[in-house]
Amino acid sequence: MNTPHDCPALLIAAPASGQGKTTVTAGLARLHTRQGKRVRVFKCGPDFLDPMVRARASGHPVYQLDLWMVGEAESRRLLWEAARDADLILIEGVMGLFDGTPSAADLARQFGVPVLAVVDGSSMAQTFGALAHGLASYQPDLPFAGVLANRVGSSRHGEILRDCLPKQIGWFGALPRGDSVGLPSRHLGLVQAQELADLDARLDAAADALAASADCRLPTAISFPPPAPETLPKLLSGVRIGVARDAAFSFVYQANLDLLQALGAELLFFSPLRFARLPAVDSLYLPGGYPELHMRALSRNRTMAEAIRAHHEAGKPTLAECGGMLYLLDGLTGQDGVRESMLGLMPGEATMQKRYTAMALQEVQLPEGRLRGHTFHHSSLDSPMQPLARGECPNYKRTAEAVYRQDRLTASYIHFYMPSDPFAAAAMLSP
Repeated sequence: MNTPHDCPALLIAAPASGQGKTTVTAGLARLHTRQGKRVRVFKCGPDFLDPMVRARASGHPVYQLDLWMVGEAESRRLLWEAARDADLILIEGVMGLFDGTPSAADLARQFGVPVLAVVDGSSMAQTFGALAHGLASYQPDLPFAGVLANRVGSSRHGEILRDCLPKQIGWFGALPRGDSVGLPSRHLGLVQAQELADLDARLDAAADALAASADCRLPTAISFPPPAPETLPKLLSGVRIGVARDAAFSFVYQANLDLLQALGAELLFFSPLRFARLPAVDSLYLPGGYPELHMRALSRNRTMAEAIRAHHEAGKPTLAECGGMLYLLDGLTGQDGVRESMLGLMPGEATMQKRYTAMALQEVQLPEGRLRGHTFHHSSLDSPMQPLARGECPNYKRTAEAVYRQDRLTASYIHFYMPSDPFAAAAMLSP
C-alpha cells in the first residue's frame, strides 16, 4: 500500500536569474553527499545543461518539476518516490522566485517546500536584509526558510550580510566570488559537465565554503503524500530505439528515457560524432545539443550520415528535436559564417545567431496526441517544408514553433516532455 514519505527538502530560488542558484544547489548537494547522505535534486522548469552539474554533485539523475509542463500529479509522484529513499531533496527554482505562471513560488507552496533564497551580495551591505525581508514576506503563505549570500568579498563581508537579517529569516551561509567556485557558461547555458575537467574541484570548493560559513544541518522533514496509482501499457515492447548521445547531442529529459523504457523499449545509445554506423534499431531519437560546435566532425562522418538516411528511407521512425533537427538539414552555418553540409534529410538551412531566437514553453496538438515541452535556441531556420502543426505558449508569448513531418520523420525546435502524453510519444516512435 502506498504511504506518505517524509524527507527534508528545500527549494533554492533567487530574486532573478544569474544569482547563482545552480552553484548553490550543486554545492549543497555535494556537501551533504560527502557526509554520506542520499541527496536527490530536481529542477523547476525546462533545463538540460544545469542538471548535468547537479547530477555530478549528487550522484543521481536530475528530473524536472513543473506545474505546467510536468503537471501537478507527475511532480507529486516524482517527489514521493524521491522521498522514499533520500535523506534530502533539493529543488532548484527557475528565473526569479515569483517570475512566470506558474512560478517557483507556486511550486513551493503547492508541495509545502520551504524556500532558500540565493542573493548576489557582491555589492551589498545592510540592504541585503531588506531584500531578504521582501522575498520572505511578499506572499504571506509562502514557506520560507532563509537566505544564502553568493559572491561575497570576504568572510567579514559575509558576517555583515548575516547580521543584518531579521531574526525570523534563517542564514544558510555564503559563497565567495571568484572562478574557483563559479560555473562557466556559453550561449545556451552552462558549459556541459563532461567538458569541465575541474568540475569536482569546483563543487568541493563550494561545499567547503558553505560548511565554513553556516550550520548545515538538515531542514525539517516534509511529508510527501502518495500519488494515484498508474500503470502504463507496454506500447513499445520489443522496440529498439537508438538515442544519439555525445558532446553534440546531450539535451534530453531523463524522464523521457525513463518513459520509453517503462513503455517497453530498449534504448541503445550511439554517437553521431564517433560511430561509423547505427546499432540495429527500429527507431531513432535525435535530441538537442550543440551540433553547431561540432559541425565539421558531423559533416565528415559520411558513413553515419548514410546509415541515418538508409534508416529513414526504410520507413523507420525518427524523432529529431532542436539540434537533432539541425543535423537533418541540408546545411548549418555557424556564427563565423562557415557552412557545413548536414544530412540533407530535411530541405532547409539553419544559421546560428548571436542572440537566442526563441525561448518559451510550448504545447502542440499532433495527430498522435497533445505534447508539452519547451523551445530555446540560437539558430534561425529557412525551410520550404510546410509545418504539420505549430506549438502554443501558455504564457501568451508569440512563439509558435513548427513541427515538421516527412513520412515517419518528425522534427521540431520543440524539446518534447514525453510524459505529458505517453501515448503520443509511443506512437511517434513505434515501428
